[in-house]
Amino acid sequence: MTDDGPVRVLVAEDVPRIRAALCTLVRSDPGLRLVADAATGSDAVRLARDLRPDVVLMDIQMPGTDGLAAARAILDGTAATRVLVLTTFDTDEYVYEALRIGASGFLLKNAPPEEILRGIRVVHAGHSMLAPEVTGRLIRVFATRPAPVTPRRLMPPGVVLSAREIEVAGLVAQGLSNAEIARELFLSPETVKTYVSRMLAKLGVRDRTQLAVLAVEAGLLRP
Repeated sequence: MTDDGPVRVLVAEDVPRIRAALCTLVRSDPGLRLVADAATGSDAVRLARDLRPDVVLMDIQMPGTDGLAAARAILDGTAATRVLVLTTFDTDEYVYEALRIGASGFLLKNAPPEEILRGIRVVHAGHSMLAPEVTGRLIRVFATRPAPVTPRRLMPPGVVLSAREIEVAGLVAQGLSNAEIARELFLSPETVKTYVSRMLAKLGVRDRTQLAVLAVEAGLLRP
């Protein structure tokens, strides 16, 4: 639960039996509260704007307005709502585009129920949640791309990252936690947390997922 009560969740899924199962799963956790469910992308956008949920569980393949377009509209409409993409589709373009538009996580529908519940809490706390399969795909695809000559120039205009910040950003893009990055760089977890927080503010991104996307686009991800 948050200080203000349970995490408020909107489920957006077009298949009735899967939508019902997800709703039942959310209701089973006392730290969560189901505020609504939607069968179409347009309904998801309308309900998200009206109800302002903390987290939207969003399917990619939705009738009418697809999940990616709906997620983009929701994220453009409110900075407070997080989107956790949950789907059977794990192709690279879906994964990367979902993260690029600001989704905080991407899980496959066959993930264990406890992982889905943990994902809701993780993204609500402002962190990213990527299925191991998804992280692996991103690393394999983007680590093979040639790095730009000057990675820092791909950052927003006027923003320059230090050498250490670039190093930390590259490890965030690999899916490492603060504790893992600390061990890798021989730093304290608190120091890594400070670096990450500073970069989020500098780059104007909402969470670690968007930081990872920027790091990938800047060629900071190494094999």
